[in-house]
Amino acid sequence: MHQHDRDSGLEPTAAPELEYVLRPRYPVPPVPVGPEFSVATIDAVRRFHATFAQYRPTPLVQLPALAAALGVAGVWIKDESKRFDLNSFKVLGGSYAVARHLGKELGIAPEELSFARLNEPEARRRLGTVNFVTATDGNHGRAVAWSARELGHRAVVFMPKGSAQSRVDNIRKEGAEVHVTEGNYDDTIRTARAYMERHGGVIVQDTAWEGYTDIPLWIMQGYAVVAHEAAEQVEAAGVERPTHVFLQAGVGSFAGGAAGYLAARYGADRPRAAVVEPWEAACYYASVAAGDGEPRDVGGDMPTMMAGLACGEPNRLAWPILRDHSDLCIRVTDEIAASGMRALAHPLDGDPVLCAGESAAAGLGICLAVRHDQTYAEAARALDLTADSHVLIISTEGDTDPDHYRLVVDGGRYPARWERGANE
Repeated sequence: MHQHDRDSGLEPTAAPELEYVLRPRYPVPPVPVGPEFSVATIDAVRRFHATFAQYRPTPLVQLPALAAALGVAGVWIKDESKRFDLNSFKVLGGSYAVARHLGKELGIAPEELSFARLNEPEARRRLGTVNFVTATDGNHGRAVAWSARELGHRAVVFMPKGSAQSRVDNIRKEGAEVHVTEGNYDDTIRTARAYMERHGGVIVQDTAWEGYTDIPLWIMQGYAVVAHEAAEQVEAAGVERPTHVFLQAGVGSFAGGAAGYLAARYGADRPRAAVVEPWEAACYYASVAAGDGEPRDVGGDMPTMMAGLACGEPNRLAWPILRDHSDLCIRVTDEIAASGMRALAHPLDGDPVLCAGESAAAGLGICLAVRHDQTYAEAARALDLTADSHVLIISTEGDTDPDHYRLVVDGGRYPARWERGANE
């Protein structure tokens, strides 16, 4: 059932900035998470990442003043702007997928993969130069380009219309050939596939289709390392587990990988998981709302500043995991995401400053909205945040579009309704 409330003193006739749908009772029983996302499997993926000199766990930052303001026990921000100096978590998926493909070609077992092994002269001689092809809104393409270059290969990257020039430039700096298309993200995936079929190479995409599942799975396993690190960091800080987690979804590979890992690690005690999407690209919201357990695509233009989430076709590998191991889907406008960005850039007294990009902070924006705007009283009850809650927010990127970032955090672009009310 779709939920939003309008009986509030804050602009009651205004369009909602968020809507949620609870996971229904599907006609089929939930599918358990398989060994692909077990603690042991993802720990092995992490050991591969640790063979790169650039690897270190990204910070998990506590915000006690914000937690007090939200009425919860803890707010934990996993800061992926510090990942491999690439300003995004995406390299965890891109590097692992590229390495698994190369290892398969060389006959190297997954547990024996390492940066050094793949860069040995004999490996380079046997492989030659592999062309890795991908479609991206920015971060994934940069990750694939970086991984290809670090391992001695090359990348060809396709980007949808409207891509920020800064994101195009960052991918080119990694040595990739970049083409900006006239289509949306999903159209651009098809363009990349057509290019690969004409020119050869290996397509590295974090969404699956018939006959193409290995690489998307490897990418999801790479992404799951974020949740693996965060779980260990929370426990090291003396907290048993996060009680709530917000997972952004474009095609859903990050959200699916993280949700799969958390379900495998905690079982029935897993965190309450909310899948978060842009209003214009809410394919998981549409899929859950349909209520029959089948995925739904959404199409058309997707005019959102959350470029990394502007995807209309769910990854068919991620969908069963999120269908069965998340609790609600929330679609949000840019105003919700922007409010989260500002809260991290201009924190309450005593909390550290954090840089979160357009696709990184919508989960926090939701927490702020349900706390400050009574329009979302029903959503607040659905989330069930209490004084004992420990909330995990994955800040998936930094300022990947620096000029726009400044317009949002310092220029006040896209003010949320509760922010406007507070400033009047």
